[in-house]
Amino acid sequence: MEDLTTLDRLPVGRRATVAALATPGGQRRRMLELGFVPGAAVTPVQESPWGDPVAYSVCGAVIALRRADARLIAVR
Repeated sequence: MEDLTTLDRLPVGRRATVAALATPGGQRRRMLELGFVPGAAVTPVQESPWGDPVAYSVCGAVIALRRADARLIAVR
């Protein structure tokens, strides 16, 4: 059985693989365009001083996401 969690729960420096997106229409399309596609490797690289947003390395880019958005991305 696979261990799935959400991207917002992944600690800085821990690598995971995108498993699924639970984002609605336009937001889902934007996440896919940014590289958050199933099978892509993703690593949280830095938190803001207040803990939100978090910068993630995905597909050779660093993308900042709010934790509320990262909570909609399942990773393994």
